[in-house]
Amino acid sequence: MKKLLKFLDDNLIKILLTGFIFLVPLWPKLPIRMINYTYIAIRLEDIYLTVMILAFAIQLLRKKIKLATTFLWLFILFWLSVFLSALWGIYFEKTIIFHHLGYLHALRRVEYMSVFFIAASVIKTKEDFFNLMKAFFFSVFLVTVYGFGQKFLGFPAVQTMNPEYAKGYILNLTPEARISSTFAGHYDLASYLAFAIPLIISFSFFLKKKFYLIFYILALFVLTYTSSRISFIAYAVTVLGLLIFIRKYLFLLFVIILTAFAMTSSGDLISRFLKTVQFKRILVDEKTGSVYINQNITTKELPAGSFYVKVKEPPKQIIPTEAIATEVAKINTFKEQIVEQKVKEATKNKYLTQKEIDKLIASLSANLKAVNSFVSDISFATRLQVEWPRAINAFMQSKILGTGPSSITEATDNDYLRWLGETGLLGTTLFLIILFSLVLYIWKKLKKLAKESNIIAYGFTFALLALLINATYIDVFEASKVAYTFWTIAGLFMGYFSLSVSSRTRSNL
Repeated sequence: MKKLLKFLDDNLIKILLTGFIFLVPLWPKLPIRMINYTYIAIRLEDIYLTVMILAFAIQLLRKKIKLATTFLWLFILFWLSVFLSALWGIYFEKTIIFHHLGYLHALRRVEYMSVFFIAASVIKTKEDFFNLMKAFFFSVFLVTVYGFGQKFLGFPAVQTMNPEYAKGYILNLTPEARISSTFAGHYDLASYLAFAIPLIISFSFFLKKKFYLIFYILALFVLTYTSSRISFIAYAVTVLGLLIFIRKYLFLLFVIILTAFAMTSSGDLISRFLKTVQFKRILVDEKTGSVYINQNITTKELPAGSFYVKVKEPPKQIIPTEAIATEVAKINTFKEQIVEQKVKEATKNKYLTQKEIDKLIASLSANLKAVNSFVSDISFATRLQVEWPRAINAFMQSKILGTGPSSITEATDNDYLRWLGETGLLGTTLFLIILFSLVLYIWKKLKKLAKESNIIAYGFTFALLALLINATYIDVFEASKVAYTFWTIAGLFMGYFSLSVSSRTRSNL
């Protein structure tokens, strides 16, 4: 009994961290308590992390564990800058209406990043590092298995894609829905997998364990089932880059063939890429600026948004002549439908004579002009027209400190613009310095190690790059499951590369 208690005491934080590595990706985002005026909730992982931080603090006081302090002051400076931005937004800019949300969003940054120091501090031997990384890879495997179950067996989902879903409803996804596995949405799941895949590949070569490739193949197919374009681009760029850097050209050929097969097996991903920008002949009301697009809105189609670029004539090399002719033929009928609908609305609560109706029809028809254009899908249009300009305006209002956490709503769908809008140049610069300092630290330490360690260093570097690419289109570092995972893995890598050469020599895989 004494030996068991001593083992638990000596390894308490490591055990808790292992549980956290599984809990974060696998436990659905079921709310325990909702926060007023937001659909952010207190969830099980928040309580678990709080317990782990308290246990970590106690073990620190008892000198059972040592705090990794390499980047501590850099993190503290960033956290202070975030809270300073919150205070600035609350009391000076008056951009944070609900004060508790400003403090909550600031505290979330501390919460997500705190696990970095816990993870770095538990690495005392390289066995610790590889065992915890294996736990991470197994958790990825379980996430992908559930993803397949969701796609083909009807496994339920818990999502937070809108305020109503965030209340914790158990959802049964329709066949055409994009899977989210145990995550809050398909974007989060896709970002997580794009981050995990370079790590899986690099460790499979480093450890010479071919069965890791099973994890990669499963993760790739689940990634395609999410139909997330930005995550797929991140995957393609980072995996191809990784394999070129580590000179695995034969495996690169295998990856290209497998990826092409995965894409064809999920026609939805190809369809979404093709729908990103489409040629359409649209109607523009010259008086009001309203845009009317002739399209069928269905659950299987990604609708076009109202953002468009006017062109005189579409390039025939891209758009077939038949497609152009079809668009021209359909526009007159569509124009008649729009005019008819507007006349109905105008006469619904008001009597008009036939002469007045004819005059209204003529006026409406004259104002509606057919325009050749390239239109973006509604997802991209929302970012271009609403979310990104809102963040840019916030940055222009307060360039140094931003307008404070939560001031530009809960989503910007571009982490760089969100950082600038909420925390200004100060917070954004400090955060980016932290990220690049981690990579530089790892590569500086490589000089003292065997050349084989380059492979896993490349794996982490390209995994981080995958998140940075994702951050151009979603708030990936604010997504709790992805953020917790990233800071945990970053802490493990820092702990591993902080080990002395002698301790590496004494320990064996």
